[in-house]
Amino acid sequence: MSIGGIGGIDSSRIQAMMEQLKAAAAKPAAQPLAPAGLGEKPAARLDFADALHNTLQGVSDRAKTAENLGKRFAMGDDSVSLSDTMIAMQKSSISFQATVQVRNKLVSAYHDIMNMQV
Repeated sequence: MSIGGIGGIDSSRIQAMMEQLKAAAAKPAAQPLAPAGLGEKPAARLDFADALHNTLQGVSDRAKTAENLGKRFAMGDDSVSLSDTMIAMQKSSISFQATVQVRNKLVSAYHDIMNMQV
């Protein structure tokens, strides 16, 4: 499956998303931030490493679930249907493929940044 194919994200959509992010970042915040220790707690920041770990853990969990259902179905477990097994396997495959595409985009972006003239 190509990046620009059906279901993929082409470069014009990525560029449009980047413009939206830049526009949102340029807008001033609606509420001023209170100094630390006064009033309410500041909103928790989402750490990139934590988000990446949680996403990869979800992909791994889907793969383990699909593998478990496949084994149970192959052993003749009557509580596991073929359709449930196939759906779990497809979910696992799709989430893995999406993760690979995101990884490829991150690597490409890293190479682009490293090749920039300063």
